[in-house]
This record gives sequence, structure tokens and C-alpha cells, in this order.
Amino acid sequence: MSRASEITLNLEKIRRSIPEHVTLIVVTKTYPISDIEILYEAGVRDFGENRDHEGAIKAPKLPADANWHFQGQIQSNKLKSIVTWADFIHSLDDLDHAKKISKLRKEAISVFIQVSLDGEASRGGILPSEIPNFLEECEKLKGINPIGLMAVAPLNEDPNTAFSRLAEIKAVTSAEFPKIKYLSAGMSNDYQAAIAHGATHIRVGSSILGS
Repeated sequence: MSRASEITLNLEKIRRSIPEHVTLIVVTKTYPISDIEILYEAGVRDFGENRDHEGAIKAPKLPADANWHFQGQIQSNKLKSIVTWADFIHSLDDLDHAKKISKLRKEAISVFIQVSLDGEASRGGILPSEIPNFLEECEKLKGINPIGLMAVAPLNEDPNTAFSRLAEIKAVTSAEFPKIKYLSAGMSNDYQAAIAHGATHIRVGSSILGS
């Protein structure tokens, strides 16, 4: 089987398993531009990268209608580059980073606020109790457009339990901040659970591109 056939077959399996209203972001970190071109030809327009040095090289090689989602942990010294190629940032969890983005961007970039579901600082995210204050501060900044929440299910917890809790956090947040409409959650191993609990954006890589 050719690489194009393999990717296209896997892609169609995922597409058939998700509702039309859910945005499929294909995570292309570590994969070559040739794979991304196959995905683009198959109709994919949303691509996810975790590392600035990869996204900065790949993004300019695709047509302008491709959407690039940065979803890795943010390093302050990489932001100047990230905001030049990313259309969405899924991992904003630091007010200093938000302020820096605000200074770097003339036009607002859409961001998801990363929420910690287990309090493990090394995995990124802010605590649910910190979300209101964080969003209030973001609303004061130009160049930042918070549109949703993002989270990763803890490794030692049933994804259904974790995403159920995330759905409650999202409901409370959206009630106070109506601009928070979207929920980025779910990867290759748990995207179905995430969708069941309201995910509007899923980030799938290995199920489509292989390990």
C-alpha cells in the first residue's frame, strides 16, 4: 500500500467516527511535509504542531487556506516566531505569555486557555479556579481572542471521568464568558470520550499517520 493510500484510508476511518460539527486537527509533529501534502490533497485544512521549529518550516509550504494550530507548551522565547505562522494557540496558560502575544500581534490571534485537570504543573495548564481571573486579564489585551478551553486527560484517570469534569468547567466558564464557545480535547486514544463530553476540536495524529 502506498503512503498516500495508507494515510487516506486512516483519515477516512477517523472522519466517519466523528460528527460533522467537530473540527479534526491532524497532528503532524515529527512527520514530513510530504505527509502533510497528502493530507491537504485529501481535504484536511487543520494541522497541529507542538514545536515552533517544525511549524515555522512547514506552514509556509502549504496554501494559505491551511489553518495551523500550535498546541505545545509555550516557551517565551519562541512566541515571536509562533505568532507568525500559527492561526490558533491551544496552550495559553501564562499571563506573561498573553501579554507578550498582545505586543507581538497587530491582529488578534484566537487562543484556547489550557486547563489543568490534575494540578500537575509539568503538564501545563491553569487550575479551574484561576480561569475567571485569567480571562478577565486577557480581555484587557489587544491581540488576544480567547475562544475556548483546552485540556489533556490525566494519564491515571478514566478519560470519561476527566472529560465530564472538563465539560462542567466549560459550562461554568461559558456562562460567565460567552466568547468561550469551543472545547479542544481528545487525542488518538480518547477522542471519542472527549466528543461525548462536548469537545468541538480533537487533535489526532498517530491514528492517521502511524506511530
